[in-house]
Amino acid sequence: MADSTKYNSATYRVAFVVVTTLFFMWGFITVLVDALIPRLRAVFELSYFEAGLVQFAFFTAYLVISIPGGFLISKIGYKRGVVVGLITMGVGCLLFYPAAVLRVFGIFLVAMFVLAGGITTLQVAANPYVAALGPPRTASSRLNLSQAFNSLGTTIAPLVSAALILGTAVLSSSDIAALSEAERAAYYETEAAAVQVPFIGLAVVLFILAGLFAMFRLPRILETDDHKSGSYRQALRIPHLMLGAIGIFLYVGAEVAIGSYLVNYFLTLNVESLVMLNPWMRAIVQTLSGSDIGELNATRIAGTFVFFYWGGAMVGRFVGSGLVTYFTPRYVLAVFGLVAMALLGLTITTSGLAAMWTVLAVGLFNSIMFPTIFTLAIDGIGENTAQGSGILCTAIVGGAIIPPLYGALADVIGLQPAFILLIACYGYIVFYGLKGATMRGAVGRRPQSVENVRSHAA
Repeated sequence: MADSTKYNSATYRVAFVVVTTLFFMWGFITVLVDALIPRLRAVFELSYFEAGLVQFAFFTAYLVISIPGGFLISKIGYKRGVVVGLITMGVGCLLFYPAAVLRVFGIFLVAMFVLAGGITTLQVAANPYVAALGPPRTASSRLNLSQAFNSLGTTIAPLVSAALILGTAVLSSSDIAALSEAERAAYYETEAAAVQVPFIGLAVVLFILAGLFAMFRLPRILETDDHKSGSYRQALRIPHLMLGAIGIFLYVGAEVAIGSYLVNYFLTLNVESLVMLNPWMRAIVQTLSGSDIGELNATRIAGTFVFFYWGGAMVGRFVGSGLVTYFTPRYVLAVFGLVAMALLGLTITTSGLAAMWTVLAVGLFNSIMFPTIFTLAIDGIGENTAQGSGILCTAIVGGAIIPPLYGALADVIGLQPAFILLIACYGYIVFYGLKGATMRGAVGRRPQSVENVRSHAA
């Protein structure tokens, strides 16, 4: 077994910092996509279900790209795979320009898919790579810390989107019809700019980051694997891995569904009136938005509060990186799942500020779920770790399936009672923490050595 002191080397610390910047970027971009939903829904006159197709296009990339992405990285190396992923993300951002000019919803969906394809390529490698940059006993803590910076990106994004994407009022179809031809052209030009400017800026940043990343010297974990390679056939027979994949599917779906529909949900709660009636709420909005409350429309006010949902996940991950060091990770996962279920139950049965803040608080308890499920699922699978990572990242497609299902249910019974679907998702996560993570077959064995963790990261 390798000397554990090697994990304290400057090379590994630099690698951890560099890779963690990627977590920040894809978190920021993922939530920026959420801000498009209320805007696209009004402009294209979409139902809640159709609006959910934005997330469907985005997260379907995880289903289509995860396994080919892992294969690509195994052939061209980790660094080149990351560069390809960043460039692909940049191309996806650039596609928002013609989509906004032409106002064709299908082009928006293609742009979403290409952008997510780049993110997927990064994520297939980055999660197990971070887990491998140190002793296995602290892998969950390390991944929680990297995911905390992912949450920093998701926390900042709503503020940026509220200012750049939700900053101007969206007109209804009847309002647009009442405009003169010149006014209508000017309105559509403004709508296009609201989408184009932030995503073109992101494309430039991503291309620069790809160039810089190509110059970094990273530990050649993937490229130096001389152990026996596992197979997907073996990986698919590991009970706790496959149950973990279901957990990832349901967790990502629930998290994205809440984040995607928060603005619409808050509008049904009449958030503008709630803010006007509460001095401390007005102070929060004015502080976060940097604008006087009288200058903001209802959509932007609602979008500002999404900050607390993703901000809670960020705080929870920083705290959670310590909790899973001192307490058994699977029990922490089960407790957080139970609290999330209780909070959603409260938002269904209450109204006003109570309904608003209980659903926002779910973000705090979402925090440790993805990294903890991920590390529990790949724990002890040895030579199948690369394949396990591909399977788990494929399961992120839950973000493409659950939001449209939630939207379809909301179209029938309303946004508030439809949260019952997400309560069921968190119920499964509680099961995985209490039981599923311990269901190990002959292939999924423990403990694995430090060398195995380091050598078999995807």
